[in-house]
Amino acid sequence: MAVNVYSTSMNADNLSRHDMLAWVNDSLQLNYTKIEQLCSGGAYCQFMDMLFPGCILLKKVKFNAKLEHEYIHNFKVLQAAFKRMNVDKIIPVERLVKGKFQDNFEFLQWFKRFFDANYDGKEYDPILMRQGQEGTPPPPPIAGQPIHPKHRKASCSGPMRTSPTAPKTVPPPQRQIHTAPRRSTPVSRNGGDGELMELNQQIMDLKLTVDGLEKERDFYFGKLRDIELICQENENNPVLSKIIDILYATEEGFAPPEDEDLDEGPRGDQEEF
Repeated sequence: MAVNVYSTSMNADNLSRHDMLAWVNDSLQLNYTKIEQLCSGGAYCQFMDMLFPGCILLKKVKFNAKLEHEYIHNFKVLQAAFKRMNVDKIIPVERLVKGKFQDNFEFLQWFKRFFDANYDGKEYDPILMRQGQEGTPPPPPIAGQPIHPKHRKASCSGPMRTSPTAPKTVPPPQRQIHTAPRRSTPVSRNGGDGELMELNQQIMDLKLTVDGLEKERDFYFGKLRDIELICQENENNPVLSKIIDILYATEEGFAPPEDEDLDEGPRGDQEEF
């Protein structure tokens, strides 16, 4: 079982962000350039495999994750490993996956102390254990990008579906939403530059809006997925059975999105709980 670490107070033995990043890259032979890129959760999963071989199934880890729902999946795998090894730490998933420096640096500081308290110095080949996955770092987040940007003069091209239902074993849709207007707007000769700048600003606002909506969609899908798994484990409970009926109910004319990874995703999640 793991040795739990509770103190993360700042003192002389705390490493700088550059030293911490160098430790991650050297230990796992990765090429991370920012602390924020640890928001994918993949590095922590492999550190757990290094500390406690067999406590985590690395083939479940998405080492090349680039989307928020993939980050959430990795942290679910990590939390399951924590539970298996009796690690008391509760992972602040909702904050970490946003890619903010402070949240990820604080968690990395705690994990470094946890690692030092449990590592026995045994040899470990991180590349071999990743089984061919490169562990490409996720793209760094755009500085100052709002999670829920405000609408200005333009609105999103279509209404966002807000149905609280979740079709059975359907992973989050990954299709991109195209927000740029297809019909070009003629630019007048007088003041054309100003009008062009205004249109570009509107397009940027729409892109930021859709990005925020996609993150919000993936977040609530993950919540519904957790509820679904709990209900499936207790199907004999009449209350939970009714909740399952609500989750699987669909509106008239609604077609669940298809996905090539339909078979892989749900089974992996069910094994973690």
